[in-house]
Amino acid sequence: MEQYSHQPSEPHRRDGSEQAAGHGHAAPEGGRAAAPGHGHSHGHSHSHGPAAPVSLHLRKVIAAVLVPFTAAVLVGLVVLWPGQTPAHKRTGVGFDRQTQQATVTQVVELSCASANASGVPPTGDTSTAEGSSARQQADGTCKKATIRVDTGQDKGRTFTEIVQPDQSRQLSQGEKVVVAYEPSAPKNLQYAVTDVNRKFPMTLLAGIFAVAVVVVGRLRGVMALVALAVSFLVLTLFILPAILQGSNPLLVAVVGSSAIMLIALYLCHGLSARTSVAVLGTLISLALIGVLGSLFIGWAALTGNTDDNTGLIHGLYPSIDMSGLLLAGVIIGSLGVLDDVTVTQTSAVWELHEANPSMGWRGLYRAGIRIGRDHIASVVNTLVLAYAGAALPLLLLFSIAQSSVGTVANSELVAEEIVRTLVGSIGLVASVPVTTALAALVVSADRGGPAAVAAAPPAGARTAPARGGRGRRRKR
Repeated sequence: MEQYSHQPSEPHRRDGSEQAAGHGHAAPEGGRAAAPGHGHSHGHSHSHGPAAPVSLHLRKVIAAVLVPFTAAVLVGLVVLWPGQTPAHKRTGVGFDRQTQQATVTQVVELSCASANASGVPPTGDTSTAEGSSARQQADGTCKKATIRVDTGQDKGRTFTEIVQPDQSRQLSQGEKVVVAYEPSAPKNLQYAVTDVNRKFPMTLLAGIFAVAVVVVGRLRGVMALVALAVSFLVLTLFILPAILQGSNPLLVAVVGSSAIMLIALYLCHGLSARTSVAVLGTLISLALIGVLGSLFIGWAALTGNTDDNTGLIHGLYPSIDMSGLLLAGVIIGSLGVLDDVTVTQTSAVWELHEANPSMGWRGLYRAGIRIGRDHIASVVNTLVLAYAGAALPLLLLFSIAQSSVGTVANSELVAEEIVRTLVGSIGLVASVPVTTALAALVVSADRGGPAAVAAAPPAGARTAPARGGRGRRRKR
């Protein structure tokens, strides 16, 4: 809309713009002077500079919610911050044993019978798995590996180990391995190979991942890697030690997850109203996941003590609430996907508003929720397949046993994963309408404000074509 020079320049006085010296054209945003020879002033977007993303009032409302929440998270970190992890006597079971790095220096083949590595099946029956394995070991070729300890007080010491022909892990010369050390065992049995040293390929893969993220994401990619490192530090320095120290696992998970959420989102996406809306959507969804998880874990009588690792934890630290630990895992596991959903929905609504600033919050919500439905379908399927893939060996065992679906689902080991998946999925589904509604309300909140009234064209006025200037792209 253009206002000719003989008309009052009321819009300029109303929003504080100053006229350019020597003519009646308002200075455009960015400080560039108007071209001489124009005897009129513009009353559209560039007469009042770049618009704030949301009104000052709404920024205060968002701050009134998030500032106390952030303060509560900081207080929780201080109060629950763990001291030193309680010491315990090593059991020598599973991960709870001393380990050292070692190298396989020599591997020679020999008959299993001469090595006296196995016995012949007592009945000669090879139809069973045990009998078949024993016969294979008696008639097969074994390997005698010499291993050198590379770390610890026994550095340089060597020992031998017989590798059976049916063992899944076959050793080769020069291979780096991890050996367990049991000081109370006889001297020739103190060391045993427990695993392969995978540090180099794992480090290389992590490096490739970091390079790919930085090359594609550039500065955002760097910030994402920093946020990932911070998340890992919060997990290892706060969440795990605090739980081992005896703090309530649910409370620790809530405080730790909230800290990770605040740091990761603001670090990756900046301190803005858009990011704050994603934080609010994530917070509401996490609260829903916590309530549903607590309700159904208790209702289904899930103990959280279902395998050797959880049994070992319970044996070493009986004071840990294992069902609370299960719920903490549900919350932490859902957080990463929630961040993705809430940020995506918020960005979608913001971009829709930029594409069509005249669209009201209802229109923005309807358009955003259509995008969200596609996101829901893919994310829920991703969660289910992720848990199914992790539990594939267990599902194979149930399939071999020809157990019915009802029997499998009713077992606590599988029921835990079902509850974990469904509770997390409900939270993800709920995050889409919640975050979309919040984003639509916030991004359209300036409509009808003083600046909008000042810039609105009077009835019957001629409207200039919409322009895609820099000011509009700077809305965030």
